[in-house]
Amino acid sequence: MFRNKPQQGEGAQPASPGRARAFLRRRWPAVVLVCAALAAAGVWAGQLRASEVSGTVSYIEVTPARRSITNIYSESGTLSAAESYQVKSLVRGDVLTADFEEGDTVAEGDVLFTIDSADAVNSVERAQLTLSQAQRDYEDAAGAGLVRSDIAGTVVSISAAPGEVVAAGQEVAAVRDDSVLLLTVAFPAADAAGFAVGQPAEVTLDGTYERLTGAVRSVSGADTQSGGSMLVRQVTIAVPNAGALTASQAATASVNGVSALGSARLAYQNAQTLTAPADGVVAALCVSEGSRVWAGSAILELTSDSLTRQLEAAADSLRSAELSMADAENTLDDYTITAPISGTVIYKGVQAGETIGADTSASEVLCIIHDLDYLEMEIAVDELDILTIQEGQQAAIVADALEDETFTGVVTNVSSNGTTTGGTTTYPVTIRIDDYGALMPGMNATASIVVESAEDALSIPNGAVVRGGYVLVTADSPSAANAADLAAPDGYVYVRVETGVSDDDYIEVTGGLTEADTVAYDADAAALALSDGSGMMGGMPGGMPGGGMGGMGGGAPGGGPR
Repeated sequence: MFRNKPQQGEGAQPASPGRARAFLRRRWPAVVLVCAALAAAGVWAGQLRASEVSGTVSYIEVTPARRSITNIYSESGTLSAAESYQVKSLVRGDVLTADFEEGDTVAEGDVLFTIDSADAVNSVERAQLTLSQAQRDYEDAAGAGLVRSDIAGTVVSISAAPGEVVAAGQEVAAVRDDSVLLLTVAFPAADAAGFAVGQPAEVTLDGTYERLTGAVRSVSGADTQSGGSMLVRQVTIAVPNAGALTASQAATASVNGVSALGSARLAYQNAQTLTAPADGVVAALCVSEGSRVWAGSAILELTSDSLTRQLEAAADSLRSAELSMADAENTLDDYTITAPISGTVIYKGVQAGETIGADTSASEVLCIIHDLDYLEMEIAVDELDILTIQEGQQAAIVADALEDETFTGVVTNVSSNGTTTGGTTTYPVTIRIDDYGALMPGMNATASIVVESAEDALSIPNGAVVRGGYVLVTADSPSAANAADLAAPDGYVYVRVETGVSDDDYIEVTGGLTEADTVAYDADAAALALSDGSGMMGGMPGGMPGGGMGGMGGGAPGGGPR
């Protein structure tokens, strides 16, 4: 016969408040049962102390053994596709084509629907016309301050200097083309009628009698009467200028041996006087006097507030037209609806010939595509367990609809965005299932995540560990030499142990025991733990200091004989 002797044992540890709360939330039916047992045990212990009534405690003796131990966390959730997309329309119109059916596999970018886009095409064309006009207006505004030459030639003069204020219409420069000079003289009409454009002509300069080679540029088509009652025609001859000829030089000519009836002054084939297009200040000279320029070359630049405002307004109009054009093109693109993701069509709500966007302000669902490359499952993990869940951990998946099959998943995301309900916070954990077989999105399933495991671990039953880290061993066990100073039943001693991974039945012992030891624990307490499903001995996490629970707790001091 043994008597309970409650003591504060060496190294005894009270349960942490957080784990105690978790235990109470999850094991409240067992706690009620344990509390009832505690009350009965207290009465029983009191009776033992008062009257020394005989009683026996049945112990189970086991030898520590090596085994694999796996700690598993299980939670239920619903399966979903890797990605799901509802295809909607942003435009209204008649569906021209919808060449796919439910169950078809589509690739990202495949055309699903084409909508009648006649109005959108017209809008794009109108936007293009507006943009073209805005571009021209901007170019005109940008060039409004530039004085340009309309001809190719030499800049004869520039009559304005940088910083000078000029008025609209004021002459600012002169340009002339002196590469070729023209000589227009009269020939007898009968002879001139036989001349041809490009025919060589000999030009003789007055005064120097220098002879130059030219070519017939034109012959007038009408005969005129000269002062001597002779019919004549005007013939224009082009004379290349090596640089010495000017418009003040006079000359005569002959063509095919026929001489002109007189002489005339040479003329420049083209000349232009440039004027300021608007009031302003000369900002810069683009060329200098004597420079050769091409048609369209800038001679000088003007600036003014009005020119600046004109350019800014034109730039704004151009940008607005560009945006309108982009909007029109984007809208036109919306009339061709393509697959946003690769996957399987699980729903098709619109057929060719139907009109979409006619009845509601919100676009209807045209089809739904599921990416079934893999499935995902999201579970809600309690705040007390979330730190044990990590990305990369494997999970065994069992679906309600396929109870005889187990699938393998991997934790891919542990979110820190918790949700608090009724004082309890849970965190979403995502599990990916690549080889999902017959599983389908929407099925309910349970995931069992391997939280921690140990291979070839020296282990004992969970119920053998009491008082927060002590084990009852026979007095003849090798480890009994390290007995703790705690009261124990006859033939037994308590030894302190270090523990590791545990599952529902066994716990790893990392120190304090050997395979040659014999471990004892209360069979009745073990049966109680199994019946309430807690898998715990001692009634509360960590055990009760000094045995505290009488016959429960793995054989507290004062138990019966073996």
